[in-house]
Amino acid sequence: MSAPGLSPSGAARPPGMLHVRFVAAGDAPVGAAEFERLLALLAQFTPMIEALPPDAALADVRGALRYFDRDAAGIAELIRLRALAWHGVRCTIGIAANPLLARMAAQGAVPGQIRVVPDDAAAVTAFLDRRPASALLGVGPATARALSAYGLDSVGRIAAAPPATLQRILGAKTGRMVYERARGIDPTPVVPNAAARSMGAEHRFAHDELDPARRRRALLSLADGLGARMRASGQVARALTLTVRYADRSTTTRTRRLDEPTAHGPALTAAAYALHAALGLQRARVRSVALRAEDLCRAELAAHQLTFDPSDDKAHRIEAAVDRARARFGTEVVRPAATLGGAGRRPQS
Repeated sequence: MSAPGLSPSGAARPPGMLHVRFVAAGDAPVGAAEFERLLALLAQFTPMIEALPPDAALADVRGALRYFDRDAAGIAELIRLRALAWHGVRCTIGIAANPLLARMAAQGAVPGQIRVVPDDAAAVTAFLDRRPASALLGVGPATARALSAYGLDSVGRIAAAPPATLQRILGAKTGRMVYERARGIDPTPVVPNAAARSMGAEHRFAHDELDPARRRRALLSLADGLGARMRASGQVARALTLTVRYADRSTTTRTRRLDEPTAHGPALTAAAYALHAALGLQRARVRSVALRAEDLCRAELAAHQLTFDPSDDKAHRIEAAVDRARARFGTEVVRPAATLGGAGRRPQS
């Protein structure tokens, strides 16, 4: 197992992974159209861009260092200045040798700041040592509680624990993953994706939200709106991504593959509820929730499982009638009854 920032051959890798988070004026979330334009800005520097909706992206600029005759921090500064000058958007950018460390560097920065994690093992250890277990990507509240029960409440303590101990606590696969990430090891590549093949929306609460029922109402409204937009464009989604932003500006993102491609509101809502429940949020102060329909395809090209359930057919007919009413009288003319319980108006993205 190689050390952070080192290739298997032992040669140092340039820290060319950028995690870029966009923040609009007044700390408002960027809209979907603005997000697409900001991704196009990143594409001026590298084609290796992985969109992380609703407001972030990973960019591998190692192949662009020689062309621009700058190091990664120099390219990040160009991105920051152009985003501010051309779009009025501040960029928080973390730079490191792999996506995990770049993401963590960005999460600890203030809007407009560029933070670099040096690519030597000692610097990575110092960067990670005192961070809480929950700071590691993939360590949710439930996993963090399981680790804390054994005294493993910081990344440094997790890294010092024997791998076999972590596997006994968390299971073989999760224990191995957590051990590697606690040591700053992340072989995950940047996977370019097409932003046009996704569709998202975000609900920002008026106050940091502790009530899970209000969060569920917001998710219902988002899923209902996404389904309507997909049906109007003749598309269906193969996956759904939930992003939760907390009061300290950290985020948790989870994705679930759907049983079959769909734009059906109840199916999207059920998937959103399952993603939310799996996070195990109890007293978390949630600032916003966002849903993104991923891996979109044309509805007529998608395969569907036949069903003989009359209630399912009825639900689809009602949904079609609602779509016709909205097309004629506006999107707010018909809304799910459960969204009227105080979640507030859903902002458009």
